[in-house]
Amino acid sequence: MKIRRLLAVFLPAVLFQMLSAAESDTLLQNRSVVWHVGMEAVPAFVAQTNSFIRGNNPSQAKIQSNLSGVLRVGFNFDENTNEGLIYKGVYQGIGIGATSFFKQDLTHTPILAHVYQGSPIKHFSERLWLGYEWKFGAAMGWKHYDANANPNAPVSTAVTAHMALGIRLNYRLSDNWLVTLGIEGSHYSNGNTSIPNSGINTIGAVAGVTYIIDTRSNKKHPLVDQVTIQPEWFYDIMAYGAWRKRVITVGEQLPQLTPGHFGVAGLQFSPMRRLNRWVATGAALDMQYDESAGLSPYWIEGSYDKNIKFHRPPFIKQLGIGVSAHAELIMPIFAINAGLGVNVLNPKGDKRFYQSLTLKTFVMRNVYLNVGYRLGNFKDPQNLMLGVGVRL
Repeated sequence: MKIRRLLAVFLPAVLFQMLSAAESDTLLQNRSVVWHVGMEAVPAFVAQTNSFIRGNNPSQAKIQSNLSGVLRVGFNFDENTNEGLIYKGVYQGIGIGATSFFKQDLTHTPILAHVYQGSPIKHFSERLWLGYEWKFGAAMGWKHYDANANPNAPVSTAVTAHMALGIRLNYRLSDNWLVTLGIEGSHYSNGNTSIPNSGINTIGAVAGVTYIIDTRSNKKHPLVDQVTIQPEWFYDIMAYGAWRKRVITVGEQLPQLTPGHFGVAGLQFSPMRRLNRWVATGAALDMQYDESAGLSPYWIEGSYDKNIKFHRPPFIKQLGIGVSAHAELIMPIFAINAGLGVNVLNPKGDKRFYQSLTLKTFVMRNVYLNVGYRLGNFKDPQNLMLGVGVRL
């Protein structure tokens, strides 16, 4: 339910900002856009990453294949605008569809809603080019974990996040029609907000067709290659929060899931150097308080299972302070940031080496929404990073 509330706020906010960016002339002079509509199908193989998918489920059936279908509406900036010159060929939009694993009794058929953005990587000719595309959104309507009926399901909430990344070969049949073939990997997960959370991963082929409503993007601008952005410093300050579950080992007991959810709050300060129109790099000071961290030494003896209890640790024992290195891909409206960090102050039992991947959506010129995920040692889920930031 909490994931659903989060996405109910995030996706409309992103849609509002995309529409505002498409129509606004306050940030760039004479800003105009080229709209497109389309559809795509993604037949995929399901990675056999957990026992439920391999057949340890109520139907004793393997889940090996997946098919998604999506309707899309999006836009790119006309090449005669500043942003169209700086980010030639970049496009973004909204997709709505559904995904089936052909095992209705095990997974249901989740509905998909996501934002997407893509860009050319290499032009082979005026009509043929290779590009990438990412998606971020929600998958809604899973048949999820139930202690009795579905005890080892890979997702434990009816709504999960949906993330995808792919490579696409695009061919423009005419001024108005574009066809696409590619490869795409997808991940479905609830971000460790509930357990179990082994997730589902797929990799498959993409086949799509797009109708371009306005053909202005065909018109080349003679100054495309003369647009430059000088290197400059900027500073991001971001506050975030989340909730999570925790598995804890106390004494000689086996690891056990603690009841309830725990709060997480963090603050990040990032001086970043913009190297060109697309890439910025820099460092960050990270501070994160985790209500579930460092609990083992404070276990109340004699409490177990659903009644397990702990004394509240001192604040400093649940605080992590670290430094991290970051690289950021900068695009219109969105920025994708990846970080590698190490804690100099670390709660007992937590992973000292951590990683983060976040999506920044700029709702104003210098204000952004942040949706991200933090891992330990590249494999151990930690927590979501849901927040707001300012760029100075």
